Amino acid sequence: MRVKVHEDKVLEMKRILLIIGGGIAAYKCLELIRRLRERGITVRAVMTAAAQQFVTPLSVGTLTNEPVLTDLFDLNAEREIGHIRLSREADLIVVAPATADLLARMAGGHANDLATAILLATAKPVLAAPAMNPRMWSHPATRRNVELLAGDGIGFIGPNTGEMAESGEAGSGRMAEPHEILEAIERFYATESSLGPAGLPGLLPRQLNGPLRGRHVLITAGPTHEPIDPVRYIANRSSGTQGYAIAVAARNLGAEVTLVSGPVNLPDPLGVSVIRVETAQEMQTAVTASLPADIAIFAAAVADWRVDGASNQKIKKNKGKKAIPALKLVENPDILKTVAKMKPGRRPPLVIGFAAETESVIAYAKKKLKAKGCDWLVANDVSPATGIMGGARNTVHIIQGETVDSWPEMDKCEVAGRLLEQAAAHLNAISACT
Repeated sequence: MRVKVHEDKVLEMKRILLIIGGGIAAYKCLELIRRLRERGITVRAVMTAAAQQFVTPLSVGTLTNEPVLTDLFDLNAEREIGHIRLSREADLIVVAPATADLLARMAGGHANDLATAILLATAKPVLAAPAMNPRMWSHPATRRNVELLAGDGIGFIGPNTGEMAESGEAGSGRMAEPHEILEAIERFYATESSLGPAGLPGLLPRQLNGPLRGRHVLITAGPTHEPIDPVRYIANRSSGTQGYAIAVAARNLGAEVTLVSGPVNLPDPLGVSVIRVETAQEMQTAVTASLPADIAIFAAAVADWRVDGASNQKIKKNKGKKAIPALKLVENPDILKTVAKMKPGRRPPLVIGFAAETESVIAYAKKKLKAKGCDWLVANDVSPATGIMGGARNTVHIIQGETVDSWPEMDKCEVAGRLLEQAAAHLNAISACT
């Protein structure tokens, strides 16, 4: 559930230090500042020299109603040890956009400008919103820097996947949208009394030498909505909780994680690249575009059918007539089977499916495992009496060939952690044999 803390004034009198890096996405900070100020948060801004090439200190200062700081050697500010004071006064430091260069300097412990001096001097939580070209984001140097920073307790929101500012460029590297950063900030303040090790709720430091370090894990979660008309749709019951927990577990083991999510009422996990979709066809497109991956886990409850030729106008009742509109259904793409049947080199080395059943759970799951061609199948009983659908706990059976490993009931986060640990061990065993 999204945290609407602004409604009960939890955010009033809070203080954020916003460090604006030098990327085209810097313009999004103007909207972020406006939204933060609407919620009663005091915002002070520090701009790098490169940031001033994209937005002006005047525009930023007008929105914050505070002086904008740019120079480490500003005589008036440093008379009061400005960068030290700034590093201590805020409740939270937000770095947006966190460019590849700024992340590298943070990871290296540099302090050659005001922004990096503050970040090196602070003991307060830091939330970074990366933004850069997709190839820069996927470069091994950037991945090492992100892993190191996450291990030091830095929180991450995004980056998202989509079109870049450069013509013809697309992929993972878009800065999270202002509302997404705002939600991460709201979660921080809403749970400030019970922070995790990273200082941000829900974000554990990545293991620097975690078993999934350097691996890409692709996950689907949530339902799909197949439109009947602009106001009605066909869907499966799914909260997305288990899939989102799997994404967090993969991230905590050091993986680069892509989460393709159907419509759910859950915030994006920090440090995970999230692609939001509505329909099964959109999910298949997003999954295909996100390959290659080392592990693909299909936890989404994809609708089996969609309406052939959904109406672009709301379908009205025929008053005085008994005729009920006939819906012609066609089969949706089988995303799990499509990926599991891919040729070697394109197919992920480990493909894991989910089977939600209401009867004969293991028998049906074994048939599904063979039909889909995946390596493992996670089966569970989602009968209404179990409370699993939409609940916080799960009871699963891990099926590999004829082997069935039945786990006791546990929290979905624990299921996710245990599943990813086994997946990491399996993948590393495969790598050791090749």
